Amino acid sequence: MGQRRVSAGIVVIGDEILSGRTQDINVQQIAQFLTPLGVSVREVRIVADVTAAIGEAVNTLRERCDYVFTTGGIGPTHDDITADAIAEAFGCEIGVRDDARAILERWYEKTGTEITEARLRMARIPHGASLIENPVTGAPGFQIANVFVMAGVPKIVRGMLEDVAPRIEGGAVTYSVSVRLENVREGDIAAELGELQERYEDVSIGSYPWFEDEGEKGLRRGIVLIARSTDKDVLDTLKSQFQAFETS
Repeated sequence: MGQRRVSAGIVVIGDEILSGRTQDINVQQIAQFLTPLGVSVREVRIVADVTAAIGEAVNTLRERCDYVFTTGGIGPTHDDITADAIAEAFGCEIGVRDDARAILERWYEKTGTEITEARLRMARIPHGASLIENPVTGAPGFQIANVFVMAGVPKIVRGMLEDVAPRIEGGAVTYSVSVRLENVREGDIAAELGELQERYEDVSIGSYPWFEDEGEKGLRRGIVLIARSTDKDVLDTLKSQFQAFETS
């Protein structure tokens, strides 16, 4: 189609995610936001609130991917160390920046809230970074090179993505088709699916079993076949071939 494939990596930061106390939904919403822009998520890492772990993940993914998104760890508490970790990963200085501080002051003035040293942590930005607007709570994220550093709260992430979108140079948009088959098992069509994957090597083809318990009627089962590609014509062909599995 003449357009290159553009990739993204996501680094989810937070002990609360790794412990299971908090369920992450940012990966899903970031991926869904990027798809229409022609950017596909290539890899996701979940790391603890540890400077070295954050830096290693970001440095690795920014070499592999066109863009990297981080979520979490840019709040006012002691364990919010993402900004420092990013600065260390890039080898740059970090400090309270006047424009970020001004944003916080305006937001807190509206609610009569005092600007404390803890809250000023959210104005600490690595040198050379550009701010990402936060329309929900004011405290900005930031972009440095191809890395976008955002909050962990999903609603704030969604708001920040609106400011990120114009900065993305996307590629070919990836589309998908799915076909739900009943009374078909993966083992029944494994060989045929393998042949299709070899024939259409640039298409991602997946098979996902499903089960539905209908009580006395027993168990209904089948599979969902999904194909993802930048070529709509190829997807139309594969959809027809998937549907044929149920009648063969």
